[in-house]
Amino acid sequence: VQLVESGGGLVQPGGSLRLSCEATGFTFSRYVMSWYRQAPGKERELVATITTTSETTDYADSVKGRFTISRDNAKNTVYLQMNNLKPDDTAVYYCNARRRVINANYWGQGTQVTVSS
Repeated sequence: VQLVESGGGLVQPGGSLRLSCEATGFTFSRYVMSWYRQAPGKERELVATITTTSETTDYADSVKGRFTISRDNAKNTVYLQMNNLKPDDTAVYYCNARRRVINANYWGQGTQVTVSS
């Protein structure tokens, strides 16, 4: 099982980034996918979640209207489009795959997002 994030980097306030997370080793389409983030000295927090067929998405209040989660089950990939980035969005962003019926919960290694002028 592997989740590989990409797309992080340094961006100025107001800028955009698109994170990707490619999954291998499990049946991606059966898993709820989420993005979490962890800033220095803070606990990991849930940013966005998308259900198996994209019928439902959910967002943290702090990113609503700015971030969009999406998935492509044919490519085994989940995305996080981040617009109007703020310095408070600076964190390591992690991809998560969860399937409660079999108690499965997988994490990627994280990708750094830094928002700074």
